[in-house]
Amino acid sequence: MTIRRTAAVLAATVLLPLGAAHAVDLEVTHWWTSGGEAAAVAELAKAFDATGNKWVDGAIAGGGDTARPIMISRITGGDPMAATQFNHGRQAEELIEAGLLQDLTEVAEKEGWKDLVRPSSLLDACTKDGKVYCAPINIHSWQWMWLSNAAFEKAGVPVPKDWYEFEKAVPALEKAGIVPLAVGGQSWQSKGAFDVMAIALAGIDTWKKVYVELDADAARGPEFAKVWAAAAKARDWSKDTKVQDWNQATNMVITGKAAAQIMGDWAQGEFQVAGQVAGKDYTCLPGLGVNEIISTGGDAFYFPKLDDPEKTKAQMQLASVMLSKETQVAFNLKKGSVPVRGDVDLNAANDCMKKGLDILAKGNILPDSTMTMSPDTTNQLQDVIVQFWNTPSMTPEEGQKRFADIIAQAD
Repeated sequence: MTIRRTAAVLAATVLLPLGAAHAVDLEVTHWWTSGGEAAAVAELAKAFDATGNKWVDGAIAGGGDTARPIMISRITGGDPMAATQFNHGRQAEELIEAGLLQDLTEVAEKEGWKDLVRPSSLLDACTKDGKVYCAPINIHSWQWMWLSNAAFEKAGVPVPKDWYEFEKAVPALEKAGIVPLAVGGQSWQSKGAFDVMAIALAGIDTWKKVYVELDADAARGPEFAKVWAAAAKARDWSKDTKVQDWNQATNMVITGKAAAQIMGDWAQGEFQVAGQVAGKDYTCLPGLGVNEIISTGGDAFYFPKLDDPEKTKAQMQLASVMLSKETQVAFNLKKGSVPVRGDVDLNAANDCMKKGLDILAKGNILPDSTMTMSPDTTNQLQDVIVQFWNTPSMTPEEGQKRFADIIAQAD
């Protein structure tokens, strides 16, 4: 049954007038369960609890691929939480169309989100038919490669400055018994690494043709073939990772068991919890050191409709708290992400976060692919990439053809 059809049989609630406040408990679901993520969530909870209400944590282990179906099922099944995390983009599109999510426009207009949220595409992704349905809270970019300085020192080679120097260092790393590239078993990890290679190695123009314009000819072309060739090498370099979760792969870099990981900037939270210092213990390469780009993905919170005026009022308070200056700084410094507000003080930012802020300030940004493709297309592409990653006998040419065939039918 589709979300729209399910919605038709649910009792519709409306945004009720905000009356006198009473302390209420709000269940908030998300998939942040690693050490760095838990530290960041604690900042959100602390800020909301300070309003006199209570954050009831509903963490779902296993990452977004596991959590999103559970979240959607609860909302469509009549057992909604008070707030839930999704990524920026089209993941909640059908829930909005079905009338199951709160309209936050009043809060957004009162607090001037349109003037505060940067880049504006993040708020645009929350907006449908002129109404705001989510609170964007951070900018997360996949476009990073994290390097263990100790691993390269052990291998007797300099810390690379880009993907091509990394490739040259691989033989020395393998000789020293170090896994060159850590990629965990969760399907989204190999898809994310592939997409990073696409921007860095195929180039920005080709990436736009494939991921934004959905140009199948570009996906079949020679520039995109470079991505598949690099993915085949990465598949071989990562074969001895033998962990499942992304933060376990990050820990391999932290401990020097692996030399590198392609992972979003949320990995910084793990380095921070481990007491490592950017530029000293580890090095970060935005855009694999080839194309320094920030993709403006990230996280936003949506608020399902509830038949309880006091909880509805508390939902609006939570949305407001999430966008406050203090919460934006406290949360994002722990999370490793960049605040969505353009008016906050980030003097405490570390070396890697400053690199990201500099790229953002220069305007070198691209939308995350979840904002340009439907969830169905994204899932189909992920299936092909995961199969390629897990099947050494699949050639780059075969993977590229199957990928391009999906792009040809994409919406």
